[in-house]
Amino acid sequence: MAFHSLSGISLDADMTWVDEFNWPTVIRTTEYALTGALIVDSGLRLAGRPITLQGDQAGGWITRATVDALRVKASELPGEFVLSLADGRSFNVIFAPEDPIKAEPIFPIRDPDAAFWYVATIKLIEV
Repeated sequence: MAFHSLSGISLDADMTWVDEFNWPTVIRTTEYALTGALIVDSGLRLAGRPITLQGDQAGGWITRATVDALRVKASELPGEFVLSLADGRSFNVIFAPEDPIKAEPIFPIRDPDAAFWYVATIKLIEV
Protein backbone atom coordinates (compact mmCIF):
# COMPACT_ATOMS: atom_id res chain seq x y z
CA MET A 1 0.00 0.00 0.00
CA ALA A 2 1.33 3.42 -0.94
CA PHE A 3 1.51 6.30 1.50
CA HIS A 4 2.25 9.99 1.49
CA SER A 5 5.15 10.91 3.77
CA LEU A 6 5.98 14.15 5.54
CA SER A 7 9.59 13.90 6.74
CA GLY A 8 9.13 10.32 7.90
CA ILE A 9 5.52 10.59 9.09
CA SER A 10 3.29 8.29 7.03
CA LEU A 11 -0.02 9.69 5.86
CA ASP A 12 -2.79 7.73 4.18
CA ALA A 13 -2.55 7.99 0.38
CA ASP A 14 -6.30 8.63 0.33
CA MET A 15 -5.69 12.08 1.80
CA THR A 16 -6.50 14.27 -1.19
CA TRP A 17 -4.56 17.35 -2.29
CA VAL A 18 -7.70 19.48 -2.46
CA ASP A 19 -6.19 22.74 -3.76
CA GLU A 20 -3.72 21.30 -6.27
CA PHE A 21 -5.11 23.24 -9.22
CA ASN A 22 -6.18 26.43 -7.42
CA TRP A 23 -2.80 28.17 -7.61
CA PRO A 24 -1.82 29.72 -10.93
CA THR A 25 1.93 29.80 -11.62
CA VAL A 26 1.63 32.99 -13.66
CA ILE A 27 0.38 36.10 -11.92
CA ARG A 28 -0.85 39.18 -13.68
CA THR A 29 -1.84 42.62 -12.53
CA THR A 30 -3.52 45.21 -14.66
CA GLU A 31 -3.88 48.93 -14.40
CA TYR A 32 -4.61 51.81 -16.71
CA ALA A 33 -2.12 54.52 -17.58
CA LEU A 34 -3.14 58.18 -17.51
CA THR A 35 -3.50 57.91 -21.30
CA GLY A 36 -6.11 55.15 -20.90
CA ALA A 37 -3.81 52.38 -22.17
CA LEU A 38 -3.95 49.05 -20.37
CA ILE A 39 -0.74 48.06 -18.61
CA VAL A 40 -0.31 44.34 -17.85
CA ASP A 41 2.49 43.13 -15.58
CA SER A 42 3.16 39.38 -15.60
CA GLY A 43 5.50 37.16 -13.65
CA LEU A 44 6.07 33.61 -12.48
CA ARG A 45 5.42 32.58 -8.91
CA LEU A 46 8.47 30.76 -7.61
CA ALA A 47 7.13 29.55 -4.25
CA GLY A 48 4.14 29.73 -1.97
CA ARG A 49 1.90 27.10 -3.53
CA PRO A 50 -0.59 25.79 -0.97
CA ILE A 51 -0.68 22.04 -0.46
CA THR A 52 -3.72 21.05 1.59
CA LEU A 53 -4.04 17.32 2.27
CA GLN A 54 -7.49 16.37 3.46
CA GLY A 55 -9.25 13.22 4.55
CA ASP A 56 -13.00 12.81 4.85
CA GLN A 57 -15.49 10.47 6.47
CA ALA A 58 -14.99 7.95 3.65
CA GLY A 59 -11.20 7.65 3.97
CA GLY A 60 -7.81 9.27 4.27
CA TRP A 61 -7.85 8.83 8.03
CA ILE A 62 -4.81 9.14 10.29
CA THR A 63 -4.27 7.93 13.83
CA ARG A 64 -4.14 10.09 16.93
CA ALA A 65 -0.43 9.22 17.19
CA THR A 66 0.08 10.64 13.70
CA VAL A 67 -1.82 13.81 14.61
CA ASP A 68 0.45 14.21 17.66
CA ALA A 69 3.57 13.64 15.52
CA LEU A 70 2.37 16.28 13.05
CA ARG A 71 1.78 18.78 15.86
CA VAL A 72 5.37 18.23 17.02
CA LYS A 73 6.70 18.71 13.46
CA ALA A 74 4.65 21.90 13.06
CA SER A 75 6.43 23.41 16.08
CA GLU A 76 9.98 22.60 14.88
CA LEU A 77 12.30 25.33 13.66
CA PRO A 78 13.30 26.20 11.02
CA GLY A 79 10.37 24.06 9.97
CA GLU A 80 11.14 23.06 6.39
CA PHE A 81 10.25 19.47 5.48
CA VAL A 82 10.01 17.14 2.50
CA LEU A 83 6.53 16.00 1.48
CA SER A 84 6.58 12.88 -0.69
CA LEU A 85 3.27 12.02 -2.29
CA ALA A 86 2.21 8.46 -2.99
CA ASP A 87 2.46 9.16 -6.75
CA GLY A 88 6.22 9.85 -6.45
CA ARG A 89 6.22 13.66 -6.48
CA SER A 90 8.15 15.50 -3.74
CA PHE A 91 7.96 19.07 -2.46
CA ASN A 92 9.86 21.14 0.09
CA VAL A 93 7.21 22.54 2.41
CA ILE A 94 6.52 24.41 5.60
CA PHE A 95 3.36 24.29 7.67
CA ALA A 96 0.87 27.07 6.88
CA PRO A 97 0.87 29.80 9.53
CA GLU A 98 -2.90 29.69 10.09
CA ASP A 99 -4.54 26.44 11.26
CA PRO A 100 -1.84 24.09 9.92
CA ILE A 101 -3.49 20.97 11.36
CA LYS A 102 -7.13 20.28 12.01
CA ALA A 103 -8.26 16.87 13.20
CA GLU A 104 -11.52 15.43 14.46
CA PRO A 105 -12.18 11.88 15.62
CA ILE A 106 -14.18 9.77 13.17
CA PHE A 107 -16.84 9.59 15.89
CA PRO A 108 -17.01 11.08 19.39
CA ILE A 109 -15.23 9.08 22.07
CA ARG A 110 -14.32 10.08 25.60
CA ASP A 111 -10.74 8.82 25.84
CA PRO A 112 -9.25 7.91 22.44
CA ASP A 113 -5.98 6.00 22.43
CA ALA A 114 -3.04 6.56 20.07
CA ALA A 115 -4.49 4.16 17.48
CA PHE A 116 -7.89 5.88 17.24
CA TRP A 117 -8.73 7.26 13.78
CA TYR A 118 -9.09 10.95 12.92
CA VAL A 119 -10.23 12.87 9.87
CA ALA A 120 -7.59 15.53 9.33
CA THR A 121 -6.68 18.50 7.18
CA ILE A 122 -2.99 19.39 6.90
CA LYS A 123 -2.15 22.78 5.41
CA LEU A 124 1.33 23.17 3.94
CA ILE A 125 3.07 25.72 1.71
CA GLU A 126 5.65 24.84 -0.92
CA VAL A 127 8.92 26.74 -0.46
